[in-house]
Amino acid sequence: MGKTGYFDICGVLPPLITPFTESGDVDFEAFGRNIERLNQTGLRGYLVLGSNGETPYIDERDKIELVRLCAKKAAPGRIIMAGTGLESTAATVELTRRAADAGAQCALVLTPSYYGGQMGDDAQIAYFTAVADQSPIPVLIYNVTKFTHVNISAAAVSRLSQHPNIIGMKDSSGNIAGLIGYMTAGLDPQFNLLVGTASAWYPALCIGIRGAVMALANCCPNECVQVQTLYDAGQREDALALYKRVFPVNACVTNALGVPALKYACDRLGFEGGLTRSPLLPLGKAQCAQVDAVLQKAGLL
Repeated sequence: MGKTGYFDICGVLPPLITPFTESGDVDFEAFGRNIERLNQTGLRGYLVLGSNGETPYIDERDKIELVRLCAKKAAPGRIIMAGTGLESTAATVELTRRAADAGAQCALVLTPSYYGGQMGDDAQIAYFTAVADQSPIPVLIYNVTKFTHVNISAAAVSRLSQHPNIIGMKDSSGNIAGLIGYMTAGLDPQFNLLVGTASAWYPALCIGIRGAVMALANCCPNECVQVQTLYDAGQREDALALYKRVFPVNACVTNALGVPALKYACDRLGFEGGLTRSPLLPLGKAQCAQVDAVLQKAGLL
């Protein structure tokens, strides 16, 4: 059975940051201006409400407004993906429907994890099948083990890939062996397996991955896109050199220091990071200096 709403996802999407004001409100104007700047790059589209958007701290009203604003501001032809995964099936379906009404073209659905010990293959398959059955837009699985501590198995992904309304998965583990495990598990040909971190971008290209959703693309969109452009043009050494140059930036702003550092890097590189939302803390002076040093070494400042 073919995919009913399938489309190919080749290229880079950033999981958009969500700027906040000093009063703690979502800074919708800054969010919109960031998209306008990102429209000038070769990005394939945008993920609204990803992990790097501080999504767990945003209420449903603001979530839907962010999706609506992204759909309005995005350049023609850009994919609008919305993170809609919640812990219950019913809540996920409802948020997915509302995001679709606001302009999302596909939904990225997080693996449920609160009762992690009971989220084996049968539970995950039942959950994603139920969401996909009721979703008006295509669904992608979101596997981010560092936050959920749940890793969806290759067997479960293979089975879910056959669903006509499940068109892919973002795997943020950074594990190349794991990606190969998914690729060799018998995925449907119409299934987008996306890498979810810039730390694995070049190796993922080497094994045949064609799309990525990566935090680094918020502050270094051109570099993230150029790695793939060079690779596809056969300039593998240049692609590898660029990947190695920005790798320490990704290691700093996504692994070591997290969202506050990513937002600070955005501020330093011409975007509007804005403040984080409590309980996340802003960077201290020493951490800001650490990010500056990494950006300078990468030739970005």
